[in-house]
Amino acid sequence: MARLEGKRAIITGAARGIGKAIAERFAAEGAVLLLADIDPAVEALARALGHEAVVADVSRKAEIEGVIARAEALWGALDVLVNNAGITHAATLDELTEDDFDRVFATNLKSALWGTQAAARLMGEGGAVVNMSSVNAVLAIPNQIPYAVSKGAVKQLTNVAALALALRGIRVNAIGPGSIATEMLAGIMAEDPAARGRILARTPLGRAGEPEEVAAIAVFLASDEASYLTGQTIYPDGGRLGLNYTVPVAGD
Repeated sequence: MARLEGKRAIITGAARGIGKAIAERFAAEGAVLLLADIDPAVEALARALGHEAVVADVSRKAEIEGVIARAEALWGALDVLVNNAGITHAATLDELTEDDFDRVFATNLKSALWGTQAAARLMGEGGAVVNMSSVNAVLAIPNQIPYAVSKGAVKQLTNVAALALALRGIRVNAIGPGSIATEMLAGIMAEDPAARGRILARTPLGRAGEPEEVAAIAVFLASDEASYLTGQTIYPDGGRLGLNYTVPVAGD
């Protein structure tokens, strides 16, 4: 039997990259899907997979609640929510603006918070929430302030929500990917040898991960195989978190 047979699942940020890989894998594992994304391409993906889609800006509380309401109208209940939608913004500390910080936080953190709140009301015992964090919840990149801070907050949201929902039998876990070969990163690595070298130098396994490798973890966390796992973040990072970095020293 497929591992997600009959499970009713919402996946946000599903139009491309990791979200698309999760959607394809969930469909192959027998889940019934509602895919959400601000990108209208999500509708073509849903048609190709034979499932439902909604175009929505989940950074807005009313719109992520609308996605959950659509699931209620379709199915009456919900088994799985994958809070995958996320964006980044590069800026130094001096350059960062309040609007850019708020935009990243609204997409990366607030969508997961309000989505989890609304989704849990439709879930019974055995429900599962899967959040998308990052190795940058633990590590830091100095020109990715809102991204790193928001992903750290997603990690803590995972802990708090897991405790809040434990007595209702709803599990909440997260995935913290390292460098994953999405369309954007794969393009950078192909076009910029120096960037490729930096990425691989921080990854002990010597390659970028594939979106499908992250999707496999999402399937596990959403499935009954992870029935005693909650409040955890799993890091598919090629060994990056365990790496002891070296940095240039003044005068070298």
